[in-house]
Amino acid sequence: MNKENLSAVLRQHGICPTQQRLAVYAYLQSHRTHPTVDTVYQALVKEQPSLSRTTVYNTMRALTDAGLIRVVTIDPDEQHFDAGIEDHGHFRCSRCGTVYDFPLSADTVRPLLPNGFSVTTWDIYTNGVCPHCQ
Repeated sequence: MNKENLSAVLRQHGICPTQQRLAVYAYLQSHRTHPTVDTVYQALVKEQPSLSRTTVYNTMRALTDAGLIRVVTIDPDEQHFDAGIEDHGHFRCSRCGTVYDFPLSADTVRPLLPNGFSVTTWDIYTNGVCPHCQ
């Protein structure tokens, strides 16, 4: 997505598209690696010296609240963020800590639920060892 498209998306979701917010959102859109706040901060601070961790954190919170990204809480020590808001699962390698996406639809999960339950949001997390670490 180009800068104009990113700005339009932020405005549509009630977020003022400041230079720093655009940089954070653009980073998340182009780096589907489930980064942490610190990862995003370290990647952007060289280009934007006035950027603070607090600004990155607040931007992540605003993007999450707007439904533009989601929080991935698969790691017990820190939050990761995912710009892929479509339904999918996450796998975390217990050796290297990398978080991977895998396809998973609500239609696959729904039959596993007890009768009468209505799901509004869902997150499927798995842990193990990735092929690179085996």
